Amino acid sequence: MADAKEEKLGTAVKIGNPAVVGLGGFGMTTLLLQFHNLGWVAISPILWLGLIFGGTAQLIAGLLEFRTGNNFGFCAFSGYGAFWISLCFLVIFGTNADLVKVYPVLALKNGLPWFLLGWTFFTFLLFIPSMKHHTVLALIFLTLLLGFIGLDLKEFFGMAGIGTLAAWDLIVCALLAWYLMWHVVCAESGINLPLGKPWI
Repeated sequence: MADAKEEKLGTAVKIGNPAVVGLGGFGMTTLLLQFHNLGWVAISPILWLGLIFGGTAQLIAGLLEFRTGNNFGFCAFSGYGAFWISLCFLVIFGTNADLVKVYPVLALKNGLPWFLLGWTFFTFLLFIPSMKHHTVLALIFLTLLLGFIGLDLKEFFGMAGIGTLAAWDLIVCALLAWYLMWHVVCAESGINLPLGKPWI
């Protein structure tokens, strides 16, 4: 009798997919940051989104992926959640004139290029296994990698034109992330959006 009850309870429990929050936060914050990089919007909404949706919510999504046994999602969502939180703090403290005057090492221009370079390597490592999943995920990480490379060139060598191209590339990346989020949400309603075949 107890076994039957446990079996019934086990089948009744449904676990949501944390990827919908992770992809949603990553996509929205990435999209608005590129709007800022293109000169369309001030930095203030990006900082708040980066701390709360792209950062904290995505970090939580990554930790929930741990429970599902998805190491890729655990690493990606936790990693990029931490990226957004740390980037926001880097901007907030690195542009504070009083703090920078006392602690010049905090200046945004001193650390941003190397900060971005570190995340470029991190993204490259995730791009390789992403190709084993499906086309949309591979494209997300390919555009993200190309975007980071473009931002590296802009910050290290002052290549503003490459930075503009990187912004447009990352807008595509953000929209792809939202498409994958939409796929997961729609699948629950029986709507199957195509994702494409694995690349390798």
